Parts: sequence; C-alpha cells; structure tokens
Amino acid sequence: ALAKVDGMHLTGTPTVLFLCVHNAGRSQMALGFFQHHAGDRAIGWSGGSEPGEQINPVAVQVMAERGIDIAGEFPKPWTDEIVRAADAVITMGCGDACPIFPGKRYEEWTLPDPAGWTPDGMRPVRDEIERRVLNLLAELGVPSRA
Repeated sequence: ALAKVDGMHLTGTPTVLFLCVHNAGRSQMALGFFQHHAGDRAIGWSGGSEPGEQINPVAVQVMAERGIDIAGEFPKPWTDEIVRAADAVITMGCGDACPIFPGKRYEEWTLPDPAGWTPDGMRPVRDEIERRVLNLLAELGVPSRA
C-alpha cells in the first residue's frame, strides 16, 4: 500500500482511511461503500490495529446484496505513513490503538462489532455504515455516483 500512498495526498483528491480492530468487517464495508459512491473522486484505504485472518464472510454476503463486491479484499495493518497521508481518519472501535496525528480530521463511528453475526443482524450495521459514508462524502464535497 505504500506505493499507493506516495504523492496521493498531494493531488487534492480527498483521502480517507477507515480503521477498526480486525479490518474484517466494519472498515471493509465502509471502504466498499466509499469506493462505490465516490468512484475516482476520492481515495479510500482501510486497516486494522490487529488484522484478522480473513474478511468476515457475512460482511461479504451483505455487501454483495447491495451490488458491492468486497470478496477480494483482505485484512491489513495500518502504517504511520498511511495515516499521515490521509485527510480524514474514521475509526470504529479501535480505541487507543488507533493512531492520532496533529492536523488530521478524526471521527469515531460508534458501531457494534458484527463478528459472528448473522446476515439479519449485520444488515442494519451495513445500512448505518452506508448512511455515514454518504454523509462523509457530502462533508468532503464529493458527489455520490449513486
């Protein structure tokens, strides 16, 4: 991901990093919605403080229901370079493990960790993540493709 980071934040394109603990559910769904709605008008990354082994298969399923394929994604750690390159850092439950650098926009999205949940349980979390992503894009001045 570092190759992608070099110079990206200098283009004027809004860059957002979504962080959660395992980078297997919430942050992956947020990134999926962000990329879907923003297209090439914004740059999105995701990471975890303790990356899991694989993406939550129920997250993959409920995103596919919305026509968004996150099956090819995988949990990855964040690095200080990625955090520094982001204009906004959205955290979801990683608490003190998430990095804080001066001059960055930070938002904590308080959402339950859907690990082990059924599709019926996860759909409301998915829908809330999409709502927040759309609000974030509006705040960043990025029009949604949808």
